[in-house]
Amino acid sequence: MTFDAVIVGGSFAGLSAALMLARARREVLVIDSGLPRNRFSAHSHGVLGMDGIAGGDLLRQAKAQLLAYPTVRWVSDTAIDAQPTVDGFALTTAAGDTWAARKLLLATGIRDELPDLPGVAERWGHSVLHCPYCHGYEVGGGAIGLLGGHAMSVKMAGLLADWGQVTLFAHGMQIEDDERAMLDRRGVRIETGQVVGLEGEAPQLSGALLADGRRIDLRALFVAARQHMGSALVEQLGCALEESPIGVLVRVDAQKQTSVPGVYAAGDASVVGNITLANAEGVRAGISLHHALVAEDSAAA
Repeated sequence: MTFDAVIVGGSFAGLSAALMLARARREVLVIDSGLPRNRFSAHSHGVLGMDGIAGGDLLRQAKAQLLAYPTVRWVSDTAIDAQPTVDGFALTTAAGDTWAARKLLLATGIRDELPDLPGVAERWGHSVLHCPYCHGYEVGGGAIGLLGGHAMSVKMAGLLADWGQVTLFAHGMQIEDDERAMLDRRGVRIETGQVVGLEGEAPQLSGALLADGRRIDLRALFVAARQHMGSALVEQLGCALEESPIGVLVRVDAQKQTSVPGVYAAGDASVVGNITLANAEGVRAGISLHHALVAEDSAAA
C-alpha cells in the first residue's frame, strides 16, 4: 500500500498535520519513536485552554482522537532511511519494515545539546530551563540565573528580569558598554566568575558554584541548549538547512515545503517555538501537503 503521506514524528506538529490530512480522508501513516522533546518537563504551560497539563497526557489524548479516523495508521518505530522513488518515497524503520508514500512530512524535531556543566542534565526541564514563557511563571520569582556565552545572552537576560532577580553569568563573553547600561536598567547583575557546577537536591536547584569557590543562590538557571536535527533523515534526503542563533533549522517556504520536492517539515525542526507554534506549523504543513495531493490528482494524465 502507498500512503498519501507518511509523517515521521508523532508529537505536536506531526499530530496536527496528520489530523488535517485525516479530515480530508487521506491515507496517513505516522511513524513515531515515542521520544518527544518535552518529555523532560512534568507540565506544559502557555497552551491556551490546557495550561498546566502534562505534555504526555496532552499527546495521548491527541493521539487517541487522531486514531479514531479510519484512514490513519500509527507505527511505534524509528524511521532510519528515506529514499525517493518514482511514485514518491520509501521509508525503512529500525524494525526492518518499509513503507511507501506519495509525500513525506518530517516532524522529527531537534536534539538539545546541553552545556557541559555538572548538574545540568539531571535538572533539565525542572530547574534548568530554556524558555521563560513555558516555565518562568512557575519559578515564582526570586534569584534566577542565565548561563551566557551565546549571541542572545544579553537580550535574554534583559527579558528574564520580568521573572525574577537575574544574574547573567558572562562565561567569558564580551559585554559592550551600552549592553551593560541596558542590563543595569533592568536590574540584571553581571557575574564574570566561571560556573563549575550546580548545587541542590536534583531536580531542584539551590545555587551555582563558581571556580573561585563562591556560591550564588539560585532558584532556576536558564540555558540556551544548542540544537541539532533530531533525525538523520533531514540531511539524508538532502534538505537544505539554515542557521539560527541556537542551531540549525530545516529551510522551508511558506507552505512548509523543504528544498526537496515532496518533502515537508514542521515543528521544532523548522521553527524556534513552543507547543502552540508547533501545532500551528503542523496544521499549515498538513493543509499544504493536501493541496499538493489534490493538484496532482487533478492534473491531466
